[in-house]
Amino acid sequence: MTRKEQYNQLILQIAGLIRDETNLVGILANVSAALHDAFPERFFWVGFYLQENGNMLRLGPFQGSVACYVIPFGKGVCGKAWEEERTLIVPDVEKFPGHIACSSLSRSEIVVPMYDDSHTFRGVLDIDSTRLNDFNEDDKEGLERIIELLMAETQDLFQ
Repeated sequence: MTRKEQYNQLILQIAGLIRDETNLVGILANVSAALHDAFPERFFWVGFYLQENGNMLRLGPFQGSVACYVIPFGKGVCGKAWEEERTLIVPDVEKFPGHIACSSLSRSEIVVPMYDDSHTFRGVLDIDSTRLNDFNEDDKEGLERIIELLMAETQDLFQ
């Protein structure tokens, strides 16, 4: 099965998981678990960082090893994706200026910013791999579609 096909299946699964649910923490936990389980050989760490106090990202629900609690605006891959308002694919985290190493096992990373319908920033989806250059345009497209679905279903739950 191709990555695109895997994402198409996963989107249907996630849509069913989050439909009519009102517990934001539970939704984010289940989405991170579904992503982690869908690509166990690739996704070492999957989780959310949520905006807090205007200029900080605070650790949210995740699957994987322990993680950093706080990431400032513009710092690391997560903060830079927020600053640049776009998905970032980092083929080798050791070559990314200012990378925040929460785990020495992380080798490549993709971060997708989360915006509601009024383009208010809410957080990021962060995924790490133990492999170099593990993310491509299929991942970007699939994960952006998942975040669009997630935000459409949950934007009223963010405070």
